[in-house]
Amino acid sequence: MERVDCVVIGAGVVGLACARALAIAGREVIVLEAANAIGTETSSRNSEVIHAGIYYAPGSHKARLCVQGRQLLYPYCEQHGVRHRRCGKLIVATTDAQVATLLRIQAHAADNGVHDLRLLDEAAAKAMEPELNCVAALHSPSTGIIDSHGLMLAFQGEAEDHGAMLALRSPVSGGEIGATGIALEVGGAEPMRILARNVINSAGLMAPRVAASLQGFPGEKVPPEHFCKGNYYSLAGRSPFTRLIYPVPEAAGLGVHLTLDLAGQARFGPDVEWIAEIDYDVDLRRAEGFYRAIRDYWPGLRDGQLAPGYAGIRPKLEGPGNPASDFLIQGPAGHGVQGLVNLFGIESPGLTAALALAEHVVEISGRA
Repeated sequence: MERVDCVVIGAGVVGLACARALAIAGREVIVLEAANAIGTETSSRNSEVIHAGIYYAPGSHKARLCVQGRQLLYPYCEQHGVRHRRCGKLIVATTDAQVATLLRIQAHAADNGVHDLRLLDEAAAKAMEPELNCVAALHSPSTGIIDSHGLMLAFQGEAEDHGAMLALRSPVSGGEIGATGIALEVGGAEPMRILARNVINSAGLMAPRVAASLQGFPGEKVPPEHFCKGNYYSLAGRSPFTRLIYPVPEAAGLGVHLTLDLAGQARFGPDVEWIAEIDYDVDLRRAEGFYRAIRDYWPGLRDGQLAPGYAGIRPKLEGPGNPASDFLIQGPAGHGVQGLVNLFGIESPGLTAALALAEHVVEISGRA
């Protein structure tokens, strides 16, 4: 049986960030990825936004790691040539009643250490974005966009430069917790068993199933999995906006917002669709709801301008009708298994938080 210091399960943006941090710390690292490429699920099926840290519960992992992660991410991108742009965003109130919500969001953001939000009246907001329909808006200058694949390649490259190895098409089918480590059953073309002193379960949507497959892991510590799909639609033609446009938040998400890619192409989403099984097909029947939601803040959107884009799935820890939960970063102190860290419910702002989250994982990972 192969023996290794650290195994990271999952080569998404967070798994690769963890592999990088562990390798830089001098640890021997193997990354196991079931797919044939890095970041094929949640990490590449999102809005590619660098979040400021506005909405999350003060003191939560999401709030703290998002703000810390953003502060690390912008200089990291500059230093490593990862394409990004600090374009800013507007959170818009389209009715007078929503202005009070903007004020609450501004105060909430300040509690999280985000102090640069500025409340704009209608004229000031329209001076920035003439096509916008609103009565007021919050301007977040710290919000940006990023090439998520470029970021993952940078993390992978640094990890490998420090000795880490990536094994694609290497699904973890189970394992057994022992006194000296965790024996993992790895499938693929050449199945093998690996004994790891430390395991970071960063399997994203599959993280609960991976944890449940480890013999000796307490079943009551495995959270239920809930899949919350978000469909995206692309704008045909040039975007009239140069910043991201967000409505006030809604249940389970931030509403159908307008984001831009680094070429200036606009896309809208994600919406909220609870599903039982993983399915990335874009539901064409949802287009009507997109038109209604978008026209609240951009009435100039014409029929036929939206084309199906792509879909992503949020790994939720709570089901429909429940408030959003925090990241569940479950180390030895939380479950009693030395050397194991489970990363459950790593949805947005996981990309923004990745560098800070990885630092935290190194701190709690267990056996050195």
